[in-house]
Amino acid sequence: MSSDGGGSRRIRWLLGFGFFVQGFRGFPWLGANFFLTDELRVNPSVLQLLQNSANLPMVAKPIYGVVSDAVYFFGQHRVPYIAFGALLQAVSWLAIAFLARSNVSILALSLYLLLSNLGASVVEVANDAIVAEAGKRKSASSGELPSFVWMASSLGGILGNLLGGIAIKTFSSQSTFLVFGLLALLQFLVTLNIREKSLNLPENHSPSGGGGGIKSHVSDLSRVLRKPEISYSIAWMALSTALVPVLTGTMFFYQTKILNMDASLLGISKEADRSHSGNYSCLRGVGPIVRERSVQRLGSGGLCLRALRFGDIGDFVLFQEPAVHGVDDEAVSRGCEGSLMAFVMSAIALAFIVSGYLGIVLASFVEVTVDDHSGFAGGLAVEAVCVVVPLVFTSWIYDEEEKSKKEE
Repeated sequence: MSSDGGGSRRIRWLLGFGFFVQGFRGFPWLGANFFLTDELRVNPSVLQLLQNSANLPMVAKPIYGVVSDAVYFFGQHRVPYIAFGALLQAVSWLAIAFLARSNVSILALSLYLLLSNLGASVVEVANDAIVAEAGKRKSASSGELPSFVWMASSLGGILGNLLGGIAIKTFSSQSTFLVFGLLALLQFLVTLNIREKSLNLPENHSPSGGGGGIKSHVSDLSRVLRKPEISYSIAWMALSTALVPVLTGTMFFYQTKILNMDASLLGISKEADRSHSGNYSCLRGVGPIVRERSVQRLGSGGLCLRALRFGDIGDFVLFQEPAVHGVDDEAVSRGCEGSLMAFVMSAIALAFIVSGYLGIVLASFVEVTVDDHSGFAGGLAVEAVCVVVPLVFTSWIYDEEEKSKKEE
């Protein structure tokens, strides 16, 4: 029992700090937005293009999930990936911090942002898989873990927004890059000192570093995804997000250039928006009644997840409540919980990117420019209309109870 208690404490420390750091990513991203607009003088469409393109590594999460499920390093297949992802983030943000002092190009900045999100994606996949694996244990602490890490991620998001604006106003946008780079480096060093065996995670399939192990996990994942309660729910969430074009780049310019909001006020407003819109991002505020109905259906289908739209800072950095409250039992028993979690978040990440690209097209259609925001209201009206469209497809959300009634 004492051994299990020690493992629970280590898991809480590892995941609590890890989810806090990932939630805190809004801190440097807010600085990146100001750096792009104030120093590199990009226009709203280019800003939004860079924001969304930087999230492309998140689309490959299923690959990271399958690899982390099947490929072990020194008998470990979660902790090494967390350390690797943290190191990638540290290197990329520290490089941006030092390059920002000179004439850094948009291309170089974009590459480092891609590298940072690659590291973040690997960390998120490994973290989510640990939460799912810990949920197999029949202990009270395992049931509390999802709420604990959700609170840690939310705390990181709150502080990231609030402190980001203050740091930019007091110092500079470059300071946010340096601070987060050092924080990610600290996460890397902390993770190195944790052995996966000390976490007392349930044993999965025997480690296999070859192609056979990966093929087996891909086959298991494919079998799980063919279940209607999984595939239909994922399809609806992704579609409901992708169909709504968002004007985040234009909104950022409108707030900073037209309304002349300074960085500290903008950070506070983002956190207020983030706290107020603690809704399912895939629903995009379609209303509490529909939201509750969706939650019930997704829960009954064995897959419940939340993907937070991180304020409105315009970068579509995705943070999710670990989708482990009802991870499919078959997926867990097969040892592909990391792959399943990664696939779900990958689908939503891709939907967010499509949504952002559609927003660029919409901004061009309503003729919004740096100096002319007269068409901004029209663009928001189009976005509002598109929010309602996913309601037509709510029948895709699998409801096991309704299916049982029909069969009877």
